[in-house]
Amino acid sequence: MIKFLDLQKVNAQYADELKVAAAEVIDSGWFLQGGQNQKFEAKLAAFESSETVAVRPENVVAVGNGLDALRLILRGYIETGVIQRGDEVIVPANTYIATILAITDNGLTPVLVEPSIDTYNIDIDKIEAAITSRTRAIMVVHLYGRVVWSEKLEAVAAKYGLKIIEDNAQAIGASYKGVRTGVLGDAAAFSFYPGKNLGALGDSGAVVAKDPELARVIRALANYGSSKKYVFDYCGYNSRMDEIQAAFLSVKIGHVLDENARRREIAGYYCSHITNPKIVLPVLPADGAEHVHHLFVIRTTDRDGLQKYLDDNGIQTLIHYPIPPHKQQCYRDWNTRSYPITEQIHREVLTLPMSPVMTADEVETVVDTLNQY
Repeated sequence: MIKFLDLQKVNAQYADELKVAAAEVIDSGWFLQGGQNQKFEAKLAAFESSETVAVRPENVVAVGNGLDALRLILRGYIETGVIQRGDEVIVPANTYIATILAITDNGLTPVLVEPSIDTYNIDIDKIEAAITSRTRAIMVVHLYGRVVWSEKLEAVAAKYGLKIIEDNAQAIGASYKGVRTGVLGDAAAFSFYPGKNLGALGDSGAVVAKDPELARVIRALANYGSSKKYVFDYCGYNSRMDEIQAAFLSVKIGHVLDENARRREIAGYYCSHITNPKIVLPVLPADGAEHVHHLFVIRTTDRDGLQKYLDDNGIQTLIHYPIPPHKQQCYRDWNTRSYPITEQIHREVLTLPMSPVMTADEVETVVDTLNQY
């Protein structure tokens, strides 16, 4: 079986380093909010910095997971008076549900905008028409690892005084004109779920905020609302990265660019060698830096048949995602809405194996099997 993602093999590459990191934490006797968190926040700040953008470690907040990172950004904007409950946040209709949960959890109103069928990301040309007097932010999602950004997006946000929030859960290491995702907008959420390009050995996330005051508030909110022990300025949350996960991530962040490069090689091979006319391949950006291929997603009108055929031939696949957010029971009031492009995507997408530890033989087998379908 060619695994969709072999996490055991991925982490085995760094097993010795990870074991040393774990031992350091165990021996320290300090397991929350210690030196490992500070070390990782500094490493992520350095990773996100470029010739034109300098990220300070205090503007990086390590948190419990990616959903909390999104929640905390919006809650931080509420606490600082930028956003009020009931305000609107523009968000892609085609996204993982966490993006939208973060909005509704904060008493805000998601305004869903259709994606581009070519990129699967929010269609920037459709954003302005969705803006109302209650709109306060645009939440973009770099879905599957592909950057969604443009000067037009920046201009629309500036015209209406809107914050741009990045859901960067799937695109760490991608960049737009030399600037990393995660620092293109006003604030960004990161997920270090184990299957991500930079994955912990458990759950973790982070926030990067341009505004130091927003970062300060988010840091307090993530610690029960406290910035001083037993003094609570906000009704906060418990969303803190474990020291051991921070230690693991400090090891793995040094390898993520090399792993992304291997992902690009595999994606390029898929795109140049899969020739079956029944399969719609992703459209790759002209600048390869704009995609880190967290997921390699194809489309076909016979998705279920193709998935069964691949499984029968020893190739594991997944669907990202089978049901769009507006058709989920948790948002049952939206179930009668129609977003045709989003619905088509959810009917047709299938995700092929994509991993930096895939062998050349495995990649060729996937291609040959698809071409024989």
